[in-house]
Amino acid sequence: MWLSLAVLLSASCVCLAQDKVKIKIKIKIKTPEALEMSDNPGLRSRRMVGGILAPHVPWQAMVYLSDNVMNGGFAGGALISDRWVLTAGRNLFVRKSRQDTQGKEPTIPKVYLGITRHSQADASKEVAVEKVVLHPGFQNVSDWDNDLALIQLKEPFNLSEAVMPIPLPERGEDLAEAAQEKGIITGWGWGVHFTPAESLKHLVLPVASHGSCKAEYNPGGQVLSSTPTVDDNMFCTGASKYQENVCFGDAGGALAVQDPKDGRVYAAGILSFDKACAVRKYAVYMKLSAYMPWINSVLRGDSEKSTSLRSSVMSEMYSRQL
Repeated sequence: MWLSLAVLLSASCVCLAQDKVKIKIKIKIKTPEALEMSDNPGLRSRRMVGGILAPHVPWQAMVYLSDNVMNGGFAGGALISDRWVLTAGRNLFVRKSRQDTQGKEPTIPKVYLGITRHSQADASKEVAVEKVVLHPGFQNVSDWDNDLALIQLKEPFNLSEAVMPIPLPERGEDLAEAAQEKGIITGWGWGVHFTPAESLKHLVLPVASHGSCKAEYNPGGQVLSSTPTVDDNMFCTGASKYQENVCFGDAGGALAVQDPKDGRVYAAGILSFDKACAVRKYAVYMKLSAYMPWINSVLRGDSEKSTSLRSSVMSEMYSRQL
């Protein structure tokens, strides 16, 4: 499986098709890109189809509230252990803006593992959910702050080549900060016809420089309500070489990267701002290396009580040495 993934990570591809692509072709804007496409019918048709089908991706999860986007829709997630799925916190709310989520409990979603087609999301692939845990700083200031949630499954899943977790960053692994590194994102997000993809698609995206992304979304230090305030807990990817990007419904998916030193594949980030489509330059992710303390504390079952208990035990042992 890892060999096939290594091939996938190194392959060049076209990305998920966007709604504006068809418009560009109809009005015959003769940009260099349009000229290249008109000279190459194969490129044009592949782009209009909606990107490249993904092979089986064993960590990919579907996090489902509804088929209808007005009722919450569905999105991506990443299996990170036999009992936990990591996704974007906004995926667990029907109305996703900060003003609508404050004081509200997240919805318990349906979770599907081991599928590549939307039609496979049925009872045979559904995995029962025990609870969801939002990051404690979720939407502190803006709609995209600390946009992470962990979903605990009721029972440990029997792992196999078909369903296996993606590793998380280890100490010192932070490829997300290296501009022009590439990663792969998969999802069932919207394509050219304003509808979700029936089959899982993938695209290869370059990691953008942090400064460029901040300048795009925080111009002059201003905070725009419609886009993330990009901070050090986030990173961005740009469009593919065909200027295609992620779009609605791709949020929650993991950007998989490969360490050039040893070939290890891991999740560098979870997609949060998936509204780049053909309108915005960058997609924005929660940088997982910055969130490992929180993720590990939830997976261990830590709480405020356990933290204070450990502190009191330490204090007592110190006092006995006096």
